[in-house]
Amino acid sequence: MDELNGRMMACQILVTGLIARVANEQRDPLRFLTDFRDEIKAVVGGVNIAGLENSDSVRQVAQRTIDELFSLMKPPSAE
Repeated sequence: MDELNGRMMACQILVTGLIARVANEQRDPLRFLTDFRDEIKAVVGGVNIAGLENSDSVRQVAQRTIDELFSLMKPPSAE
C-alpha cells in the first residue's frame, strides 16, 4: 500500500508540474488554472464510478485531491 501511495504522490507531483508549465505559457496563467480546475472538478463530478455501492466517498476524496493539487500552486511571480 505504501508503494501505491508513493506512486500516486509521484503522479500528483508530475501532473502539478505539467499544469504549472502549461499555465506559465498562457497569457493569463491564473485564469487558465481556474478554468482548468473547474473543468477537472466537473469531470470528477460526472464520471461514472462502477463497482461501488457508494461512489460519493470516492468522489469526495477526488474533489479534495483536486483542491490540494491546485492549492500547491502559487500565483505567478511579479517579475
